[in-house]
Amino acid sequence: MMTTYGVNTLISDSGVIKYRIVTEQWDVNTVRQPSRWEFMKGIFFEQFDEKFRVQGYIQADTAWYFDQQRLWKLRGRVNVRNTNGLIYTSEELYWDGLRHEFYSTVFSRLVTPERTIEGTYFRSDEQMTHYMVTNSKGSFLPNDLEEEKADSTENKK
Repeated sequence: MMTTYGVNTLISDSGVIKYRIVTEQWDVNTVRQPSRWEFMKGIFFEQFDEKFRVQGYIQADTAWYFDQQRLWKLRGRVNVRNTNGLIYTSEELYWDGLRHEFYSTVFSRLVTPERTIEGTYFRSDEQMTHYMVTNSKGSFLPNDLEEEKADSTENKK
């Protein structure tokens, strides 16, 4: 087991800095089954583009990374923001690195510049640009409803 305190690290891919991880404590435990990294005092990720501009972030009170499964489990005040202005909040979120998707089975709230959606099941791609929320409720602009009504009328013809 390894414990590191006061972490602020940059991660590169092919020589280009892509991510930053900030956490008070990072425990790596390869003895437990399944092996995992633990961030019991919270975690903050930032993603950068090739010009080092922030593309989005993920923040959680507690996190586990199961390295063999490439699966992140984020708990407690989970916040995500992407470049399109989408803000996601929940108490739990999974990030599956093998399937390249996020998902949650607890209450989630998505706020975009156009609408707010809430529901108890959430699934999305890693960029949070294509997502699905079920058992949902939300608020939409009146224009959205008019366009939807027009689309359904045209489909009936």
